[in-house]
Amino acid sequence: MPRPPAPATPPRAWQRMLSGRRLDLLDPSPLDVEIEDIAQGLSRVARWNGQTKGDWAFTVAQHSLLVERIVGTLKPLTSAKWRLAALLHDAAEHVLGDLITPFKSQIGPHYKALEHRLLGAIHLRFGLPAALPQHVTDLLKRADKIAAFFEATLLAGFEEEEALRFFGRPRGFELQRLVALPPAEAKQRFLARFAALSEAAA
Repeated sequence: MPRPPAPATPPRAWQRMLSGRRLDLLDPSPLDVEIEDIAQGLSRVARWNGQTKGDWAFTVAQHSLLVERIVGTLKPLTSAKWRLAALLHDAAEHVLGDLITPFKSQIGPHYKALEHRLLGAIHLRFGLPAALPQHVTDLLKRADKIAAFFEATLLAGFEEEEALRFFGRPRGFELQRLVALPPAEAKQRFLARFAALSEAAA
């Protein structure tokens, strides 16, 4: 009698982090989230698929710092807790990467579900609600679009008219220059801002 086939081994769904954690991407636990891993990943993930001016890629770590800064400019009374949420708004990309919007729209809702689960675990790890209040989400989206406009026009070669069509006119924030940093410096700035906001929010 033929032997029944061995059960198939499920595909690996975890990412081994430099901290030694194994972060399950399908069922992430807050206990496997470390800020050093996030900073390491975000400081090496390029915005705009690396199609930016300068000797270095403009990384998601720098973008996160910019968005948090814009939030503080738009709403100076925003609490440290929600500014921390701004800093971490793209933290899932430390393992998922930064997919450009046209690609995300082709993948469909499965990517967004994965991203939301991972971001929820990150929020819980650092004392934030898994799902942010709507007014905070709206503020972060506004700041994110403003950051995208300036990155597009100052770094990614977009004409202003083209950027306005995609991102809208930025209001309440002015920026004349953006300079991409080496990954190590971007990482250290991200970690320093995280430490300051975490202490203020505690």
